Formats: sequence, structure tokens, C-alpha cells
Amino acid sequence: MSALKGKVALITGAGQGIGQGIATALAAEGVNLLLAGRTLEKVEETARLAEGHGVRAIAVACNVKAADDLAAAVDRAVNDLGGVDILINNAQEVPLGLLDEVTDEAFLAGFESGPLASFRLMKLVRPHMAARGGGTIFNFASSAGIRWDMTGYGCYGAVKQATRVLTRAGAAEWGRQNIRVLTIAPHAESPGLKWWIENNPEEAKAFFRTIPLDRIGRLEEDIGRAIVALCGSDLSYLTGATIPLDGGQANFD
Repeated sequence: MSALKGKVALITGAGQGIGQGIATALAAEGVNLLLAGRTLEKVEETARLAEGHGVRAIAVACNVKAADDLAAAVDRAVNDLGGVDILINNAQEVPLGLLDEVTDEAFLAGFESGPLASFRLMKLVRPHMAARGGGTIFNFASSAGIRWDMTGYGCYGAVKQATRVLTRAGAAEWGRQNIRVLTIAPHAESPGLKWWIENNPEEAKAFFRTIPLDRIGRLEEDIGRAIVALCGSDLSYLTGATIPLDGGQANFD
């Protein structure tokens, strides 16, 4: 029996891509799920996939830029599933482009959907995790924050680097409550990455040549299973770190 069986995870951006891959990996371990995303139909499909593993999966429409939506998602997890043990802050709007091209609105949307939403959810789930003896929070970074050439990635990188700082603060402040906070920086076969490849074919070729394992991560098998491992007791002494799930490409030291 999995040590995670009966735990509860709240996942944002759960309707597709990495969020869906993490959801199905956790469901296979017996984790019940509160699945949040902007498009309810997509999130409901993820819920159906998860329920195939015999767990409870609740789909909710949620705009992570709306504080009331985040509070409602946490309340639903607590009231219907009993609490929150695992938080996956996956949703993110991506402000790509040259500095002269990115609008204030796009930059703010990146912050509101990324570090601000993560900050809000971290604070919302903390008391519930503490009441259940601890928990694990995952925030998301990107190698865009440490690129050798930041041209076109400055705003996105800034957003993701801000999220890493929140991880370090959460790990430092909440460790004595047995709440671990980690950042993962994944490359995976998500719709967002596929769009980037199609729109930047030459840059994508050069990018992929820098990955030692010579492939992009699989949503469930590589990213989702890594989350399962990081939630487990074998890695319970790990907190505050940025973990690149990128085939060996990036160095976040």
C-alpha cells in the first residue's frame, strides 16, 4: 500500500499538461484530488482520468488571479476531502517577449498567476497542513530564470525567480510545522512547450541539444512520478531546494 494513500492534493492548472500528469501520478498512489483550472471541462476530464484509479477527484473552475477563487478551492478541499496535504502551484500565465514588447498588463498577469497566486495558496493551506501534522508544497520555476541569454525571457524569468524566493521563505518559516516547500523546474511535453517549439523551431533545436538525456520529460512518468517521490518519507529531509526535472540541462546552484 502506498504511503500516500488517503492524502489530499490541491493542483492548479490541472486541466492539461504537467498538472494533469501530476494528478494522474498522485491518483495512482491513492491520493484524493482537488483539481482547479480555468476551463472546467478540461479539469473534469482530468478528474475522470484520476477516478479511474479509485480515488475521489473534485474539479472546480478557478482563476488563480482571483483571490476568492483560490480561497473557495481550498475550502472545497477541506470541506469535501478533509484537508490539504500536498499543494501543486502549477498554473502560470507566461509573459514572453522582448522588454519593449511585453506590456504592463502581461507582466502583471505573470506575477498574479505565478508568485502572487502561489503566495496566496501557500498561506491558505498552511494552517490545514499544520493541523494534519505537516505537508508538502510545490512551486514551479523555469530555466528561463537562469538562461545564458535572457533576450525575450526577462519578464518570464523574473516571475519564476520571484517564486523561488517564496519557496525559500516558506521552507524557513514553516519547517518546524513539518511543512516542506520545494521548487521544481520541469521540461515536459506540455501544450505550452509544443506551442513554443512550433513558433521557435530553430531556437528549439538548439535548446534540445543542451539536454544531456536528449529528450523532453513525460508528463506522468517523469514529472508526476518525481512529485510522488518528493512527497514520500524517503525525501522528508529535503526542503527549500530548486529541483530541475529537465534531463540534466539546468544548474540552479
